[in-house]
Amino acid sequence: MTSIEERFSAALHKTARGWRHAIDRRLKDLDLGQASWMCIAMIAKSPQPPSQSELAHQLGVENPTMVSMLDRLVKSGFVQRQPSETDRRVKLVVLTEAGMQVYDTVRKEADGFRKELLQGIDPDQLRAATELLEALQAATEKSA
Repeated sequence: MTSIEERFSAALHKTARGWRHAIDRRLKDLDLGQASWMCIAMIAKSPQPPSQSELAHQLGVENPTMVSMLDRLVKSGFVQRQPSETDRRVKLVVLTEAGMQVYDTVRKEADGFRKELLQGIDPDQLRAATELLEALQAATEKSA
């Protein structure tokens, strides 16, 4: 018999993956892969332009992977690299106008999907699940 911890782990993984794939299907017309639209969304949500290495850390990818992803997004006209005013070795990443338009599309699709998927969930259950996931996220970051 499978333990509740093992069931939870499997459900968490499959749900997160299914969630991303469902949004990805809704965004197929953008002709961007999941990693690209997630990168654009992460930049847009940042209170200030992130550095390439900060962005890599937030997305959970290695720096060389981030560089090649940003190269593609620069070539597509969605992002620009700007030198940091405080450290010339650091490149900050900002969205272009085209990148902001992509983010608006991503945000609208994600908001609609979230509302659609969560509409039948009891608000108290949703709050409890959210708090649990946030606690687990903090614990995993602490143990890393």
